[in-house]
Amino acid sequence: MTEKAGMSQRTIGRAQVMAYRWRAHQLDRPAGCADDAALLDFGVQDTGNDGAAWALAVRGVRPSEASMLAWTLRGAPHRYRLADAKAVTVATAPLSEADAASRIFDSSRALRAAGIAVLEALTHVAGLTRRIVTGPMAKGAVSTALTAQLDRPYLRECRPCRAVHCGEMTFRLPALQAGLALTPGTSPPVLRRITGVRPSPYARLGGDADERFHVVRNYLRFYGPATVPEAAKFLDAPVRDVQAAWPSDAVPVTLDDDGPRVRRHVLATDLDALTAADVTTGVARLVGPYDAYLQGRDRSVLVPDTTRHKALWPVLGRPGAVLVDGEVAGVWRPRSSGGKLSLRVELWTPLRPPARKSLSAEAERLATHRGCALSSVDVS
Repeated sequence: MTEKAGMSQRTIGRAQVMAYRWRAHQLDRPAGCADDAALLDFGVQDTGNDGAAWALAVRGVRPSEASMLAWTLRGAPHRYRLADAKAVTVATAPLSEADAASRIFDSSRALRAAGIAVLEALTHVAGLTRRIVTGPMAKGAVSTALTAQLDRPYLRECRPCRAVHCGEMTFRLPALQAGLALTPGTSPPVLRRITGVRPSPYARLGGDADERFHVVRNYLRFYGPATVPEAAKFLDAPVRDVQAAWPSDAVPVTLDDDGPRVRRHVLATDLDALTAADVTTGVARLVGPYDAYLQGRDRSVLVPDTTRHKALWPVLGRPGAVLVDGEVAGVWRPRSSGGKLSLRVELWTPLRPPARKSLSAEAERLATHRGCALSSVDVS
């Protein structure tokens, strides 16, 4: 046993981990029971047909207009509380110059070759974008106007577009720093100014974030027990920066299936909840392909049978997941036609009657969410 902060290192079973995360993600809550979700501190990814709205619905949250959609973690659109816009802007900023370079991938090479620091470049793009977007404006129009004002090191040849324009992450990541949000339901995305926000791009970096919104801390909060490399991979950040930002109150735990070199931690405030976590009985959820519950970087913990990984996380066309009491019990795919929704469900494990009943209720709820009538649920 090792010691940290006066506590003995605990050995935790995988079932406890999944039960803990099930509750940390608030997936055990009944439909329509709340106006808020803890995950909004971290951001709810809005990718796919159902996106953030369904991710919140399966966590019991009633629809709300008091939200903000912005490009943040990994450049993906995420939903937050509108009231938290300033705090989220700081939290989702890079942790350092090296982190900024990591987050824009190979676009950093040309900038550095020209003697331009990446944070300096992102600040410059944020300033230009702010001046360009004075009212709602489609992404393509913003990109065209921005490209016309940028020097060559900021630009790259885009084969899919057959054009030269600003690198995608170099374009996306400064948008929130410029005080710009995405207009929900628009495709292509429409950018607009966030009312009441006066931007100060990259004046504070991610390490200065309030504890509640700190992205490294929140990775542990929602995916603990976790390792530094897992958090770094999730954030597209260098391991050394994540290690430097690792919470001082994180305590080590051992997962009983881990090898000797795996170093997992959980927040001290969550240790009791982790060790006391137990499995509920018969609660099923249909989560979307990019639901936060599936986004942790320890996939072998979430789905120990690695032969199932390609089915759940294919390169193209991801399915949704059937969750039962925190475990991935199968996958699902929808089909809509003529105002009716049908689901094709492939179960990996047999469901007991309470879980089957819960699954049927979830299918009805998904159909209502989509404004459709449920026509069938085909289970194999």
